[in-house]
Amino acid sequence: MATSMNCTRWLVFTLYILFLTLFLSVISLANAADDIVFQSGNQQKLNVGVAKARRFLLYDVNPGEGFNLRRDVYMRMANLVGALGETEDWTLVLPPWGRIYHWQNRHLDQVRIPWSTFFDVPSLNRHIPVIELEEYIKIRGKPEIDQILYLQSYKEGWSNGKFEEKVDERDCIDRPMYQKDSDGLYRGWFWGYEEVYAKAFKCVSIQGFTTTIAPVLINNVTATSVFLDRGEELLHDSYGQVDYWNARRSMRFAKHLTDIGDDFRRGFLNSDDKRDKTEVTEDWRDMRRDPGSATGGPYIAVHLRRQDYARGGRKDVPTLQAAAEHVEGLLKKLKLKIVFLATDAPKREIDEFKKYLSNFKVVNYVPPKVVLEKYMDGGVAIIDQWICAHARYFIGTGVSTFTFRINEERQILGFDPKMTYNRFCGHAEEPDCEQPSAWKIVY
Repeated sequence: MATSMNCTRWLVFTLYILFLTLFLSVISLANAADDIVFQSGNQQKLNVGVAKARRFLLYDVNPGEGFNLRRDVYMRMANLVGALGETEDWTLVLPPWGRIYHWQNRHLDQVRIPWSTFFDVPSLNRHIPVIELEEYIKIRGKPEIDQILYLQSYKEGWSNGKFEEKVDERDCIDRPMYQKDSDGLYRGWFWGYEEVYAKAFKCVSIQGFTTTIAPVLINNVTATSVFLDRGEELLHDSYGQVDYWNARRSMRFAKHLTDIGDDFRRGFLNSDDKRDKTEVTEDWRDMRRDPGSATGGPYIAVHLRRQDYARGGRKDVPTLQAAAEHVEGLLKKLKLKIVFLATDAPKREIDEFKKYLSNFKVVNYVPPKVVLEKYMDGGVAIIDQWICAHARYFIGTGVSTFTFRINEERQILGFDPKMTYNRFCGHAEEPDCEQPSAWKIVY
């Protein structure tokens, strides 16, 4: 009996030792996995690891920058989040639109405008994770940003006139827009949301690309949400390459705006996607068009920038008469009779331009009151761009991001670059002035 009990005790003890050994081995492997996951620069790859908390990147742009430059900064931020996403779980928070210089209808309350008013947000999400600001506030449970990094150039400029990538925490060069309140929280302009505040603020001098700031955000900043103000300080890492074009192709306009543009094309320009060979796929990732595959509607589209360009006496701005004469030559050459005009010119200048082309049909989009109030100046600008993007031939204004965005849209739709990358020669330029460079889409 004693022998039997001793055997039982020995078996239990043996099993206990085996279990303890196995348990400690598992713990050791788990710790080793964590060490590998978080060890900087380690080249080993594991399929398992500790899940990391979701982080948020917010950004803004210099208040003086226009609508289409802001679209370019979005692409930089989107690809920054794409790079960060290779290491951690990051989501880009889309900054609400508002207070843009070129939006001239001051009677409209053009602030706190969500991206969904102008763009197809699900399309953006097919490139990188994005959310609207109000969704971010709901997720956080409070209108709070953990850390502001106010980007600025270096006060001393380039060292020895040489560009090099670098980033440093520095004293603010200009007086910051954000000030501490009595609770130690930073208040300022947060896209018109007075309730939003930040817990910490730093000025950061940077000279470089979006990937220049990426290691800082991963290795030196522990905040869950980081706000990069003056996002235009960061340059494109891969301008004109695959990441650039993926971000650009994902920036599809909101359907309610393209529908308005399509209705206008059918009603006034004898244009529709089937005849013009400009049909698009549901998902931008499935769309690849050969240059010249699109024919476009039977009209010439013109973007004629006036306002600040004309007032500034820029040498690359044509007179109205010279622009009209150039368009008349194109109409005769292409055997077309209709011109679509997109311009910020006052009505008297539009009438003058039409007078010079009295033998042809010149139309421009004038939004009904309900469209203007619902979609505002930004929506009307997009409708103009969409109509221009579908013309048989397009000519724009040099050094204008409005023109450049139309060039890109036409490339995506499959137009011949020769029918797309054209600009007016200015009053102080030669008649055969240099034309814009055509950028081939890289898939």
